[in-house]
Amino acid sequence: MIQALGASDGIAIGKAFVLPHWEWELPDQRLDVTDLAKEFDRLYEGVRMSKTEIAQMKTELDEVVGSEESSIFDAHIAILEDPVFMNEIQGIIQRQYKVAEVAVKEAIDHFVTMFDLLDDEYMKERAVDIKDVGNRLLKHLLGAPEIALPEDTQPFVLVVRELSPSQLVHLKPELVLGIVTMVGSPSSHAAIMARAFGIPMVMGVEGKLSVAIETGDLLIVDGGVGLLHIDPKPDTVSRYTVIRRQQHAAREQLQSIAQLPALTPDGVGLTLAANISSVKELHAALLNGADGVGLFRTEFLYMDRDYFPTEEEQLAVYRSVVEKLNGKALIIRTLDIGGDKHLDYNEMREEDNPFLGFRAIRFSLARKDLFKIQLRAILRASAYGDIQVMYPLITSIEEYREANEVLAVARKELDEQGVPYRADLPVGVMIEVPAAVAIADLLAEEVSFFSIGTNDLIQFTLAVDRMNEQISHLYEPYHPAVLRMLRTVVNAARKQGIPVNICGELAGDIRALPIWLGLGIDELSLSAQAILPIKENMLRTKASDSRLLLEELFSCRTTADIRSKVEQFYAERVLLRKFPAK
Repeated sequence: MIQALGASDGIAIGKAFVLPHWEWELPDQRLDVTDLAKEFDRLYEGVRMSKTEIAQMKTELDEVVGSEESSIFDAHIAILEDPVFMNEIQGIIQRQYKVAEVAVKEAIDHFVTMFDLLDDEYMKERAVDIKDVGNRLLKHLLGAPEIALPEDTQPFVLVVRELSPSQLVHLKPELVLGIVTMVGSPSSHAAIMARAFGIPMVMGVEGKLSVAIETGDLLIVDGGVGLLHIDPKPDTVSRYTVIRRQQHAAREQLQSIAQLPALTPDGVGLTLAANISSVKELHAALLNGADGVGLFRTEFLYMDRDYFPTEEEQLAVYRSVVEKLNGKALIIRTLDIGGDKHLDYNEMREEDNPFLGFRAIRFSLARKDLFKIQLRAILRASAYGDIQVMYPLITSIEEYREANEVLAVARKELDEQGVPYRADLPVGVMIEVPAAVAIADLLAEEVSFFSIGTNDLIQFTLAVDRMNEQISHLYEPYHPAVLRMLRTVVNAARKQGIPVNICGELAGDIRALPIWLGLGIDELSLSAQAILPIKENMLRTKASDSRLLLEELFSCRTTADIRSKVEQFYAERVLLRKFPAK
Protein backbone atom coordinates (compact mmCIF):
# COMPACT_ATOMS: atom_id res chain seq x y z
CA MET A 1 0.00 0.00 0.00
CA ILE A 2 1.35 3.43 -0.98
CA GLN A 3 0.20 6.73 0.53
CA ALA A 4 -0.02 9.25 -2.29
CA LEU A 5 -2.00 12.47 -2.85
CA GLY A 6 -5.71 12.05 -3.39
CA ALA A 7 -6.67 14.17 -6.41
CA SER A 8 -10.11 12.84 -7.40
CA ASP A 9 -12.47 10.85 -5.16
CA GLY A 10 -13.65 7.32 -5.83
CA ILE A 11 -12.44 3.71 -6.04
CA ALA A 12 -10.91 2.14 -9.15
CA ILE A 13 -9.96 -1.53 -9.49
CA GLY A 14 -8.34 -2.72 -12.71
CA LYS A 15 -5.24 -3.59 -14.68
CA ALA A 16 -2.60 -0.96 -15.26
CA PHE A 17 -1.84 0.55 -18.63
CA VAL A 18 1.47 2.39 -18.42
CA LEU A 19 1.47 5.32 -20.81
CA PRO A 20 4.90 5.73 -22.39
CA HIS A 21 6.69 9.07 -22.47
CA TRP A 22 6.41 11.19 -25.57
CA GLU A 23 9.48 10.10 -27.56
CA TRP A 24 10.33 11.49 -30.97
CA GLU A 25 12.91 10.57 -33.58
CA LEU A 26 13.96 14.00 -34.80
CA PRO A 27 15.62 14.52 -38.18
CA ASP A 28 19.36 15.26 -38.01
CA GLN A 29 19.75 17.76 -40.79
CA ARG A 30 20.56 21.41 -41.33
CA LEU A 31 18.68 23.74 -43.60
CA ASP A 32 19.95 25.69 -46.52
CA VAL A 33 19.17 29.43 -46.62
CA THR A 34 16.80 28.78 -49.51
CA ASP A 35 14.82 26.33 -47.34
CA LEU A 36 13.92 28.82 -44.58
CA ALA A 37 10.70 30.10 -46.14
CA LYS A 38 9.46 26.54 -46.72
CA GLU A 39 10.34 25.60 -43.13
CA PHE A 40 8.39 28.54 -41.73
CA ASP A 41 5.41 27.47 -43.85
CA ARG A 42 5.66 23.96 -42.31
CA LEU A 43 5.74 25.50 -38.84
CA TYR A 44 2.70 27.71 -39.48
CA GLU A 45 0.74 24.80 -40.94
CA GLY A 46 1.59 22.69 -37.88
CA VAL A 47 0.39 25.51 -35.62
CA ARG A 48 -2.82 25.85 -37.61
CA MET A 49 -3.54 22.11 -37.42
CA SER A 50 -2.74 22.05 -33.69
CA LYS A 51 -5.07 24.99 -32.96
CA THR A 52 -7.87 23.38 -34.97
CA GLU A 53 -7.43 20.10 -33.07
CA ILE A 54 -7.37 21.83 -29.68
CA ALA A 55 -10.47 23.87 -30.51
CA GLN A 56 -12.30 20.69 -31.52
CA MET A 57 -11.31 18.98 -28.26
CA LYS A 58 -12.48 22.02 -26.31
CA THR A 59 -15.89 21.94 -27.99
CA GLU A 60 -16.30 18.22 -27.31
CA LEU A 61 -15.23 18.58 -23.68
CA ASP A 62 -17.48 21.59 -23.10
CA GLU A 63 -20.53 19.48 -23.92
CA VAL A 64 -19.48 16.86 -21.35
CA VAL A 65 -18.18 18.77 -18.32
CA GLY A 66 -18.99 22.46 -18.88
CA SER A 67 -17.07 25.58 -19.82
CA GLU A 68 -14.97 25.92 -16.66
CA GLU A 69 -13.04 22.71 -17.27
CA SER A 70 -12.94 23.05 -21.05
CA SER A 71 -11.44 26.55 -20.71
CA ILE A 72 -8.19 24.74 -19.87
CA PHE A 73 -7.68 24.41 -23.63
CA ASP A 74 -7.93 28.17 -24.13
CA ALA A 75 -4.57 28.33 -22.34
CA HIS A 76 -3.18 25.79 -24.82
CA ILE A 77 -4.28 27.86 -27.81
CA ALA A 78 -2.82 30.95 -26.12
CA ILE A 79 0.59 29.24 -25.95
CA LEU A 80 0.54 28.70 -29.72
CA GLU A 81 -0.34 32.38 -30.13
CA ASP A 82 2.24 33.58 -27.62
CA PRO A 83 4.84 35.70 -29.48
CA VAL A 84 7.58 34.78 -26.97
CA PHE A 85 7.10 31.04 -27.55
CA MET A 86 6.81 31.39 -31.32
CA ASN A 87 9.74 33.83 -31.57
CA GLU A 88 11.91 31.31 -29.75
CA ILE A 89 11.06 28.63 -32.33
CA GLN A 90 11.43 30.98 -35.29
CA GLY A 91 14.76 32.24 -33.98
CA ILE A 92 16.21 28.73 -33.74
CA ILE A 93 15.12 28.00 -37.32
CA GLN A 94 16.47 31.25 -38.70
CA ARG A 95 19.73 31.57 -36.74
CA GLN A 96 20.73 27.93 -36.42
CA TYR A 97 19.25 26.57 -39.67
CA LYS A 98 17.45 23.78 -37.81
CA VAL A 99 14.29 22.11 -39.04
CA ALA A 100 10.99 23.10 -37.44
CA GLU A 101 10.56 19.98 -35.31
CA VAL A 102 14.02 20.33 -33.77
CA ALA A 103 13.38 24.01 -33.10
CA VAL A 104 10.06 23.18 -31.40
CA LYS A 105 11.69 20.51 -29.23
CA GLU A 106 14.47 22.87 -28.15
CA ALA A 107 11.97 25.63 -27.37
CA ILE A 108 9.88 23.23 -25.27
CA ASP A 109 12.96 22.12 -23.32
CA HIS A 110 14.04 25.73 -22.79
CA PHE A 111 10.74 26.94 -21.34
CA VAL A 112 10.08 23.78 -19.31
CA THR A 113 13.52 23.99 -17.71
CA MET A 114 13.00 27.68 -16.97
CA PHE A 115 9.56 27.11 -15.36
CA ASP A 116 10.78 24.09 -13.37
CA LEU A 117 13.50 26.22 -11.79
CA LEU A 118 10.95 28.71 -10.47
CA ASP A 119 9.80 28.23 -6.87
CA ASP A 120 6.19 28.55 -7.94
CA GLU A 121 3.86 25.56 -8.12
CA TYR A 122 1.53 27.33 -10.57
CA MET A 123 4.39 27.90 -13.03
CA LYS A 124 5.57 24.30 -12.65
CA GLU A 125 2.08 23.12 -13.60
CA ARG A 126 2.13 25.43 -16.62
CA ALA A 127 5.29 23.65 -17.76
CA VAL A 128 3.08 20.60 -18.29
CA ASP A 129 0.88 22.71 -20.60
CA ILE A 130 3.94 23.84 -22.57
CA LYS A 131 5.00 20.21 -23.07
CA ASP A 132 1.48 19.21 -24.03
CA VAL A 133 1.16 21.94 -26.66
CA GLY A 134 4.69 21.42 -27.95
CA ASN A 135 4.21 17.67 -28.32
CA ARG A 136 0.97 18.22 -30.20
CA LEU A 137 2.81 20.53 -32.59
CA LEU A 138 5.63 17.97 -32.97
CA LYS A 139 3.07 15.29 -33.77
CA HIS A 140 1.77 17.32 -36.71
CA LEU A 141 5.23 18.28 -37.95
CA LEU A 142 6.46 14.68 -37.83
CA GLY A 143 3.21 13.07 -38.95
CA ALA A 144 3.54 10.78 -35.92
CA PRO A 145 0.57 8.72 -34.75
CA GLU A 146 -1.12 9.22 -31.39
CA ILE A 147 -0.13 6.93 -28.52
CA ALA A 148 -1.95 3.64 -28.99
CA LEU A 149 -4.51 2.40 -26.50
CA PRO A 150 -4.50 -1.17 -25.17
CA GLU A 151 -5.60 -3.38 -28.05
CA ASP A 152 -8.39 -5.12 -26.13
CA THR A 153 -10.06 -1.72 -25.44
CA GLN A 154 -10.98 -2.91 -21.95
CA PRO A 155 -11.18 -0.26 -19.19
CA PHE A 156 -7.85 0.24 -17.42
CA VAL A 157 -6.07 2.19 -14.69
CA LEU A 158 -3.84 4.72 -16.41
CA VAL A 159 -0.29 5.04 -15.06
CA VAL A 160 1.85 7.92 -16.30
CA ARG A 161 4.67 10.11 -15.09
CA GLU A 162 2.62 13.27 -15.57
CA LEU A 163 -0.64 13.68 -17.43
CA SER A 164 -1.65 16.48 -19.75
CA PRO A 165 -5.29 17.44 -20.33
CA SER A 166 -5.24 16.56 -24.02
CA GLN A 167 -3.77 13.12 -23.28
CA LEU A 168 -6.68 12.45 -20.94
CA VAL A 169 -9.21 13.47 -23.58
CA HIS A 170 -7.45 11.44 -26.26
CA LEU A 171 -7.36 8.34 -24.08
CA LYS A 172 -11.16 8.24 -23.99
CA PRO A 173 -12.17 8.95 -20.39
CA GLU A 174 -14.90 6.31 -20.51
CA LEU A 175 -12.15 3.64 -20.69
CA VAL A 176 -10.11 5.09 -17.83
CA LEU A 177 -11.10 3.47 -14.52
CA GLY A 178 -8.55 5.43 -12.51
CA ILE A 179 -5.34 7.41 -12.85
CA VAL A 180 -1.95 7.18 -11.13
CA THR A 181 0.72 9.82 -11.79
CA MET A 182 4.29 9.89 -10.56
CA VAL A 183 4.29 13.66 -10.09
CA GLY A 184 1.76 16.47 -10.02
CA SER A 185 -0.56 18.29 -7.65
CA PRO A 186 -4.34 18.16 -7.06
CA SER A 187 -4.55 21.69 -8.49
CA SER A 188 -3.19 20.66 -11.91
CA HIS A 189 -5.34 20.87 -15.02
CA ALA A 190 -5.32 17.09 -15.35
CA ALA A 191 -6.60 16.68 -11.78
CA ILE A 192 -9.35 19.24 -12.40
CA MET A 193 -10.45 17.31 -15.48
CA ALA A 194 -10.29 13.95 -13.66
CA ARG A 195 -12.67 15.32 -11.02
CA ALA A 196 -14.96 16.68 -13.74
CA PHE A 197 -15.08 13.25 -15.40
CA GLY A 198 -15.48 11.49 -12.05
CA ILE A 199 -12.29 9.43 -12.51
CA PRO A 200 -10.53 8.38 -9.25
CA MET A 201 -6.98 9.71 -9.21
CA VAL A 202 -3.87 9.63 -7.01
CA MET A 203 -0.69 11.61 -7.62
CA GLY A 204 2.87 11.89 -6.37
CA VAL A 205 3.91 8.23 -6.10
CA GLU A 206 7.42 8.87 -7.45
CA GLY A 207 10.06 7.71 -5.00
CA LYS A 208 7.54 5.55 -3.13
CA LEU A 209 7.58 2.55 -5.45
CA SER A 210 9.85 -0.39 -4.58
CA VAL A 211 9.38 -1.73 -8.13
CA ALA A 212 8.07 -0.07 -11.27
CA ILE A 213 4.42 -0.55 -12.19
CA GLU A 214 4.10 -2.63 -15.36
CA THR A 215 1.22 -2.75 -17.84
CA GLY A 216 -1.11 -5.54 -16.71
CA ASP A 217 -0.43 -5.17 -12.96
CA LEU A 218 -3.62 -5.19 -10.88
CA LEU A 219 -4.12 -1.85 -9.11
CA ILE A 220 -6.56 -0.38 -6.63
CA VAL A 221 -6.83 3.42 -6.57
CA ASP A 222 -8.57 5.12 -3.64
CA GLY A 223 -8.72 8.75 -4.74
CA GLY A 224 -10.56 9.84 -1.62
CA VAL A 225 -7.73 9.11 0.78
CA GLY A 226 -4.87 8.94 -1.73
CA LEU A 227 -4.04 5.24 -1.44
CA LEU A 228 -2.57 3.00 -4.14
CA HIS A 229 -2.47 -0.81 -3.86
CA ILE A 230 -0.26 -2.74 -6.31
CA ASP A 231 -1.06 -6.43 -6.90
CA PRO A 232 -3.35 -6.46 -3.85
CA LYS A 233 -4.33 -9.66 -2.04
CA PRO A 234 -7.73 -11.19 -2.83
CA ASP A 235 -9.25 -10.07 0.48
CA THR A 236 -8.18 -6.45 -0.24
CA VAL A 237 -9.78 -6.62 -3.69
CA SER A 238 -12.96 -8.03 -2.14
CA ARG A 239 -13.07 -5.28 0.49
CA TYR A 240 -12.62 -2.48 -2.05
CA THR A 241 -15.11 -4.09 -4.43
CA VAL A 242 -17.71 -3.86 -1.68
CA ILE A 243 -16.77 -0.23 -0.95
CA ARG A 244 -17.00 0.67 -4.64
CA ARG A 245 -20.38 -1.02 -4.97
CA GLN A 246 -21.60 0.85 -1.90
CA GLN A 247 -20.39 4.16 -3.36
CA HIS A 248 -22.27 3.56 -6.63
CA ALA A 249 -25.44 2.52 -4.80
CA ALA A 250 -25.16 5.54 -2.52
CA ARG A 251 -24.97 7.89 -5.51
CA GLU A 252 -28.15 6.41 -6.98
CA GLN A 253 -29.93 6.54 -3.65
CA LEU A 254 -28.94 10.16 -3.08
CA GLN A 255 -30.89 11.23 -6.13
CA SER A 256 -34.11 10.25 -4.34
CA ILE A 257 -33.64 13.08 -1.80
CA ALA A 258 -32.84 15.79 -4.36
CA GLN A 259 -36.16 17.59 -3.95
CA LEU A 260 -36.45 17.18 -0.17
CA PRO A 261 -35.84 20.28 1.99
CA ALA A 262 -32.44 20.44 3.68
CA LEU A 263 -33.61 20.08 7.30
CA THR A 264 -31.95 18.53 10.34
CA PRO A 265 -33.97 16.07 12.47
CA ASP A 266 -34.62 18.90 14.93
CA GLY A 267 -35.96 21.19 12.22
CA VAL A 268 -33.03 23.50 11.43
CA GLY A 269 -32.77 24.44 7.77
CA LEU A 270 -29.76 25.35 5.67
CA THR A 271 -29.82 26.73 2.14
CA LEU A 272 -27.78 24.51 -0.17
CA ALA A 273 -26.87 26.61 -3.19
CA ALA A 274 -24.58 25.86 -6.13
CA ASN A 275 -21.27 27.17 -7.39
CA ILE A 276 -21.44 27.64 -11.15
CA SER A 277 -19.48 29.30 -13.92
CA SER A 278 -21.91 28.77 -16.82
CA VAL A 279 -25.57 28.23 -17.67
CA LYS A 280 -24.76 24.61 -18.54
CA GLU A 281 -23.54 23.84 -15.01
CA LEU A 282 -26.79 25.16 -13.57
CA HIS A 283 -28.74 22.25 -15.06
CA ALA A 284 -26.80 19.63 -13.06
CA ALA A 285 -27.11 21.72 -9.90
CA LEU A 286 -30.89 21.98 -10.19
CA LEU A 287 -31.20 18.24 -10.83
CA ASN A 288 -29.44 17.75 -7.51
CA GLY A 289 -31.87 20.04 -5.73
CA ALA A 290 -29.89 23.27 -5.51
CA ASP A 291 -31.76 26.00 -3.62
CA GLY A 292 -30.21 28.68 -5.79
CA VAL A 293 -26.76 29.85 -6.87
CA GLY A 294 -24.51 31.02 -4.05
CA LEU A 295 -21.53 31.77 -6.27
CA PHE A 296 -21.59 32.61 -9.97
CA ARG A 297 -17.93 32.83 -11.04
CA THR A 298 -18.19 35.51 -13.72
CA GLU A 299 -14.50 35.43 -14.65
CA PHE A 300 -15.17 32.52 -16.99
CA LEU A 301 -17.31 34.82 -19.12
CA TYR A 302 -14.13 36.82 -19.63
CA MET A 303 -11.69 33.93 -20.09
CA ASP A 304 -13.43 32.00 -22.86
CA ARG A 305 -12.83 34.64 -25.54
CA ASP A 306 -10.27 37.07 -26.93
CA TYR A 307 -11.92 40.35 -25.86
CA PHE A 308 -13.77 41.75 -22.84
CA PRO A 309 -17.45 40.72 -22.89
CA THR A 310 -19.90 43.47 -23.71
CA GLU A 311 -22.71 44.59 -21.43
CA GLU A 312 -25.27 42.90 -23.66
CA GLU A 313 -23.36 39.61 -23.70
CA GLN A 314 -23.15 39.58 -19.91
CA LEU A 315 -26.79 40.58 -19.52
CA ALA A 316 -27.87 37.65 -21.70
CA VAL A 317 -26.01 35.16 -19.49
CA TYR A 318 -27.10 36.62 -16.14
CA ARG A 319 -30.70 36.87 -17.29
CA SER A 320 -30.70 33.30 -18.59
CA VAL A 321 -29.42 31.96 -15.26
CA VAL A 322 -31.80 33.92 -13.04
CA GLU A 323 -34.81 33.03 -15.18
CA LYS A 324 -33.92 29.33 -15.02
CA LEU A 325 -33.74 29.63 -11.23
CA ASN A 326 -37.43 30.54 -11.26
CA GLY A 327 -37.46 32.72 -8.16
CA LYS A 328 -34.43 31.23 -6.38
CA ALA A 329 -31.57 33.57 -5.51
CA LEU A 330 -28.57 34.15 -7.77
CA ILE A 331 -25.45 35.63 -6.10
CA ILE A 332 -23.06 37.01 -8.70
CA ARG A 333 -19.42 37.52 -7.78
CA THR A 334 -17.88 40.37 -9.73
CA LEU A 335 -14.80 39.69 -11.82
CA ASP A 336 -12.22 37.72 -9.82
CA ILE A 337 -9.28 37.75 -12.20
CA GLY A 338 -5.59 37.50 -11.31
CA GLY A 339 -3.78 35.00 -9.09
CA ASP A 340 -4.01 31.80 -11.12
CA LYS A 341 -6.65 33.16 -13.54
CA HIS A 342 -5.45 35.31 -16.43
CA LEU A 343 -6.94 36.90 -19.53
CA ASP A 344 -4.86 36.17 -22.61
CA TYR A 345 -5.99 39.39 -24.28
CA ASN A 346 -5.25 41.62 -21.25
CA GLU A 347 -1.56 42.04 -20.52
CA MET A 348 -0.81 42.09 -16.80
CA ARG A 349 2.55 42.80 -15.25
CA GLU A 350 4.41 39.72 -14.00
CA GLU A 351 4.27 39.47 -10.22
CA ASP A 352 6.44 37.59 -7.71
CA ASN A 353 3.35 36.64 -5.69
CA PRO A 354 0.23 36.97 -7.85
CA PHE A 355 -2.14 35.69 -5.14
CA LEU A 356 -1.21 38.74 -3.08
CA GLY A 357 -1.11 40.99 -6.09
CA PHE A 358 -3.21 42.80 -8.67
CA ARG A 359 -6.37 40.69 -8.63
CA ALA A 360 -10.11 40.56 -7.91
CA ILE A 361 -11.59 43.85 -6.64
CA ARG A 362 -8.21 45.55 -7.07
CA PHE A 363 -8.36 44.94 -10.80
CA SER A 364 -11.98 46.09 -10.99
CA LEU A 365 -11.28 49.33 -9.12
CA ALA A 366 -8.28 50.02 -11.37
CA ARG A 367 -10.44 49.41 -14.47
CA LYS A 368 -13.67 51.12 -13.46
CA ASP A 369 -14.74 51.32 -17.09
CA LEU A 370 -14.90 47.52 -17.26
CA PHE A 371 -16.29 47.26 -13.73
CA LYS A 372 -19.17 49.60 -14.54
CA ILE A 373 -20.07 47.55 -17.62
CA GLN A 374 -20.36 44.43 -15.48
CA LEU A 375 -22.38 46.20 -12.79
CA ARG A 376 -24.77 47.65 -15.38
CA ALA A 377 -25.35 44.16 -16.78
CA ILE A 378 -25.98 42.77 -13.28
CA LEU A 379 -28.37 45.58 -12.43
CA ARG A 380 -30.31 45.12 -15.65
CA ALA A 381 -30.55 41.35 -15.10
CA SER A 382 -31.90 41.97 -11.58
CA ALA A 383 -35.19 43.08 -13.14
CA TYR A 384 -35.79 39.42 -14.09
CA GLY A 385 -35.27 37.67 -10.75
CA ASP A 386 -33.65 37.54 -7.33
CA ILE A 387 -30.11 38.72 -8.06
CA GLN A 388 -27.52 39.72 -5.47
CA VAL A 389 -23.97 40.90 -6.02
CA MET A 390 -20.77 40.45 -4.02
CA TYR A 391 -17.28 41.86 -4.27
CA PRO A 392 -14.24 39.53 -3.95
CA LEU A 393 -11.09 40.00 -1.84
CA ILE A 394 -12.31 43.00 0.14
CA THR A 395 -9.75 44.12 2.73
CA SER A 396 -11.10 47.51 3.81
CA ILE A 397 -14.18 49.68 4.19
CA GLU A 398 -12.64 52.03 1.61
CA GLU A 399 -12.62 49.32 -1.07
CA TYR A 400 -16.25 48.44 -0.41
CA ARG A 401 -17.34 52.07 -0.58
CA GLU A 402 -15.31 52.73 -3.73
CA ALA A 403 -16.92 49.75 -5.43
CA ASN A 404 -20.35 51.02 -4.40
CA GLU A 405 -19.53 54.40 -5.93
CA VAL A 406 -19.13 52.68 -9.30
CA LEU A 407 -22.41 50.86 -8.65
CA ALA A 408 -24.09 54.20 -7.90
CA VAL A 409 -22.86 55.61 -11.22
CA ALA A 410 -24.27 52.57 -13.03
CA ARG A 411 -27.61 53.03 -11.23
CA LYS A 412 -27.74 56.70 -12.18
CA GLU A 413 -27.05 55.97 -15.84
CA LEU A 414 -29.81 53.34 -15.95
CA ASP A 415 -32.22 55.73 -14.23
CA GLU A 416 -31.49 58.40 -16.83
CA GLN A 417 -32.07 55.85 -19.61
CA GLY A 418 -35.28 54.58 -18.02
CA VAL A 419 -33.91 51.03 -17.73
CA PRO A 420 -35.53 48.98 -14.93
CA TYR A 421 -33.52 47.18 -12.23
CA ARG A 422 -33.92 45.98 -8.67
CA ALA A 423 -33.70 49.11 -6.52
CA ASP A 424 -32.87 47.21 -3.32
CA LEU A 425 -30.19 45.00 -4.87
CA PRO A 426 -28.37 43.29 -1.95
CA VAL A 427 -24.60 43.95 -2.01
CA GLY A 428 -22.30 41.66 -0.04
CA VAL A 429 -18.60 41.01 0.31
CA MET A 430 -16.41 37.94 0.34
CA ILE A 431 -14.44 37.39 3.53
CA GLU A 432 -11.21 35.87 2.25
CA VAL A 433 -8.37 37.54 4.13
CA PRO A 434 -7.57 38.04 7.84
CA ALA A 435 -7.94 41.82 7.41
CA ALA A 436 -11.60 41.36 6.50
CA VAL A 437 -12.11 39.11 9.52
CA ALA A 438 -10.53 41.71 11.80
CA ILE A 439 -12.94 44.41 10.62
CA ALA A 440 -15.93 42.10 10.15
CA ASP A 441 -17.88 44.11 12.73
CA LEU A 442 -17.32 47.30 10.71
CA LEU A 443 -18.13 45.68 7.38
CA ALA A 444 -21.30 44.11 8.83
CA GLU A 445 -22.65 47.60 9.50
CA GLU A 446 -22.54 48.45 5.79
CA VAL A 447 -23.00 45.28 3.72
CA SER A 448 -26.07 43.12 3.02
CA PHE A 449 -24.37 39.75 3.60
CA PHE A 450 -21.07 37.94 4.06
CA SER A 451 -19.77 35.09 1.92
CA ILE A 452 -16.75 33.40 3.50
CA GLY A 453 -14.34 32.15 0.82
CA THR A 454 -12.68 29.35 2.75
CA ASN A 455 -9.99 28.47 0.18
CA ASP A 456 -8.24 31.83 0.34
CA LEU A 457 -9.08 32.50 3.99
CA ILE A 458 -7.37 29.28 5.10
CA GLN A 459 -4.25 29.78 3.00
CA PHE A 460 -3.86 33.43 4.00
CA THR A 461 -4.54 32.71 7.67
CA LEU A 462 -1.96 29.92 7.78
CA ALA A 463 0.47 31.46 5.25
CA VAL A 464 0.30 28.24 3.22
CA ASP A 465 0.19 28.15 -0.58
CA ARG A 466 -2.15 25.20 -1.13
CA MET A 467 -0.70 24.65 -4.62
CA ASN A 468 2.81 24.10 -3.25
CA GLU A 469 3.46 20.36 -2.88
CA GLN A 470 6.19 20.92 -0.28
CA ILE A 471 3.84 22.57 2.21
CA SER A 472 0.35 21.53 1.06
CA HIS A 473 0.13 19.25 4.12
CA LEU A 474 0.12 22.42 6.24
CA TYR A 475 -3.05 23.66 4.52
CA GLU A 476 -5.33 22.68 7.39
CA PRO A 477 -9.02 23.65 7.39
CA TYR A 478 -9.45 22.31 10.92
CA HIS A 479 -6.75 24.48 12.45
CA PRO A 480 -7.96 26.20 15.67
CA ALA A 481 -7.12 29.59 14.12
CA VAL A 482 -9.45 28.92 11.19
CA LEU A 483 -12.34 28.00 13.50
CA ARG A 484 -11.83 31.18 15.47
CA MET A 485 -11.78 33.24 12.28
CA LEU A 486 -15.11 31.71 11.28
CA ARG A 487 -16.64 32.42 14.70
CA THR A 488 -15.51 36.06 14.58
CA VAL A 489 -17.18 36.62 11.22
CA VAL A 490 -20.42 34.89 12.23
CA ASN A 491 -20.66 36.81 15.49
CA ALA A 492 -20.19 40.13 13.69
CA ALA A 493 -22.90 39.20 11.18
CA ARG A 494 -25.32 38.06 13.87
CA LYS A 495 -24.94 41.35 15.73
CA GLN A 496 -26.10 43.23 12.63
CA GLY A 497 -28.65 40.63 11.53
CA ILE A 498 -27.09 39.86 8.14
CA PRO A 499 -26.76 36.34 6.65
CA VAL A 500 -23.51 34.42 6.30
CA ASN A 501 -22.74 32.09 3.39
CA ILE A 502 -19.85 29.64 3.07
CA CYS A 503 -18.20 28.85 -0.24
CA GLY A 504 -14.99 27.06 -1.11
CA GLU A 505 -14.00 23.41 -0.79
CA LEU A 506 -14.67 23.31 2.95
CA ALA A 507 -18.36 24.02 2.31
CA GLY A 508 -18.65 20.64 0.61
CA ASP A 509 -16.66 18.71 3.22
CA ILE A 510 -19.10 16.48 5.12
CA ARG A 511 -16.84 16.62 8.17
CA ALA A 512 -17.42 20.36 8.45
CA LEU A 513 -21.24 20.12 8.45
CA PRO A 514 -21.61 20.13 12.27
CA ILE A 515 -19.39 23.22 12.34
CA TRP A 516 -21.77 25.05 10.00
CA LEU A 517 -24.81 23.87 11.92
CA GLY A 518 -23.19 24.76 15.23
CA LEU A 519 -22.25 28.25 14.05
CA GLY A 520 -25.69 28.82 12.56
CA ILE A 521 -24.52 29.47 9.00
CA ASP A 522 -27.35 30.45 6.65
CA GLU A 523 -26.14 29.00 3.36
CA LEU A 524 -23.56 26.68 1.87
CA SER A 525 -22.49 27.21 -1.73
CA LEU A 526 -21.33 23.91 -3.19
CA SER A 527 -20.35 22.14 -6.37
CA ALA A 528 -23.31 20.33 -7.92
CA GLN A 529 -21.79 16.96 -6.90
CA ALA A 530 -21.52 17.94 -3.21
CA ILE A 531 -25.13 19.08 -2.69
CA LEU A 532 -26.74 15.67 -2.19
CA PRO A 533 -24.08 14.16 0.14
CA ILE A 534 -24.33 17.24 2.37
CA LYS A 535 -28.13 17.10 2.32
CA GLU A 536 -28.14 13.41 3.21
CA ASN A 537 -26.02 14.05 6.27
CA MET A 538 -28.11 17.06 7.26
CA LEU A 539 -31.18 14.82 7.38
CA ARG A 540 -29.57 12.82 10.19
CA THR A 541 -27.41 15.37 12.02
CA LYS A 542 -29.10 17.32 14.81
CA ALA A 543 -28.26 20.99 15.08
CA SER A 544 -28.40 20.70 18.88
CA ASP A 545 -25.73 17.99 18.82
CA SER A 546 -23.65 20.12 16.45
CA ARG A 547 -23.75 23.08 18.83
CA LEU A 548 -22.51 20.90 21.68
CA LEU A 549 -19.71 19.57 19.47
CA LEU A 550 -18.71 23.10 18.47
CA GLU A 551 -18.29 24.10 22.11
CA GLU A 552 -15.87 21.21 22.50
CA LEU A 553 -13.98 22.14 19.35
CA PHE A 554 -13.34 25.66 20.60
CA SER A 555 -11.74 24.20 23.71
CA CYS A 556 -9.28 22.18 21.57
CA ARG A 557 -5.70 23.40 21.37
CA THR A 558 -4.54 21.39 18.35
CA THR A 559 -5.74 20.40 14.90
CA ALA A 560 -5.37 16.73 15.82
CA ASP A 561 -7.76 17.19 18.75
CA ILE A 562 -10.34 18.90 16.54
CA ARG A 563 -10.15 16.21 13.90
CA SER A 564 -10.40 13.49 16.52
CA LYS A 565 -13.56 14.98 18.04
CA VAL A 566 -15.20 15.47 14.63
CA GLU A 567 -14.29 11.90 13.65
CA GLN A 568 -15.78 10.60 16.88
CA PHE A 569 -18.93 12.65 16.29
CA TYR A 570 -19.46 10.95 12.93
CA ALA A 571 -18.31 7.51 14.03
CA GLU A 572 -21.11 7.46 16.56
CA ARG A 573 -23.56 8.12 13.71
CA VAL A 574 -21.90 5.78 11.18
CA LEU A 575 -21.86 8.56 8.60
CA LEU A 576 -18.26 8.78 7.49
CA ARG A 577 -15.20 6.66 6.85
CA LYS A 578 -12.23 7.45 9.05
CA PHE A 579 -10.20 10.50 8.17
CA PRO A 580 -7.14 9.85 6.01
CA ALA A 581 -3.86 10.04 7.86
CA LYS A 582 -2.35 13.48 7.71
